[in-house]
Amino acid sequence: MHRLDPRSKFILMLGFFVSSLMFTNIFALLIVFVMQVPIVLVAKTVKRWLQSMRGVAIYGGFIFIMNMIFGTSLVQSIAFSIRFLAVVSAFSLFFMTTSADDLGLALEQIHAPYSIAFTFTTAVRLVPTMAVDAQTVVDAQRSRGLELDKGNFMKRIRNYVPILIPLIISAIRRSVELAEALEARAFGATEKRTSIVTLKMRPADYFVIIATAIGLGFAVYVYLHVPLPNPVIPIQLPRISWPNFRTGFTG
Repeated sequence: MHRLDPRSKFILMLGFFVSSLMFTNIFALLIVFVMQVPIVLVAKTVKRWLQSMRGVAIYGGFIFIMNMIFGTSLVQSIAFSIRFLAVVSAFSLFFMTTSADDLGLALEQIHAPYSIAFTFTTAVRLVPTMAVDAQTVVDAQRSRGLELDKGNFMKRIRNYVPILIPLIISAIRRSVELAEALEARAFGATEKRTSIVTLKMRPADYFVIIATAIGLGFAVYVYLHVPLPNPVIPIQLPRISWPNFRTGFTG
């Protein structure tokens, strides 16, 4: 999985992404999500994938709660949460198995402007660096007596101000250093760039592309011609009544 061409992995990710957006059926979305598990096992990124899913599960629960508040049925709320997990899982799998260098080469070989490819790959590289900086700032502020987990909601937000300000300053300083390094290396002096490494599609890449096309075509056929039943959940949560500001009554 790690040795596949980034273009074929991107097409595979798009297949899962389109399939997730296509269906609102719980069973179909669960199948799309579960189909990614064997790929995670083959890529040997189970631990990182589980950490990613554990992090986004909070947002999935938030999506479920917000849909229930605004009157969406219980089945649809569950389906929207599963769809979110399936989409995030596909993107996580792509970035966990694709290095920033290979991603930049793939963008160049599909004739994307080099400035866009460089900006995107630099942003991908800076994400883990910023995460390390954030943890360093948190540890430093806690050693000075800052308590992030105590107090009410507004107090906790104010407690993060001493963390955000050093992070913003560090990001600005890093961007200035990067800009100076690019100017010193005559970035953008020529439009005709060459690369030492050239990505080439192999039989395994073509197999992934063909399998993705077949799977996506089957998903479209099921969506158009096969009625899929949703599970019957007897639990019905009360719908919240919002005030009518014209009459003053709820409805």
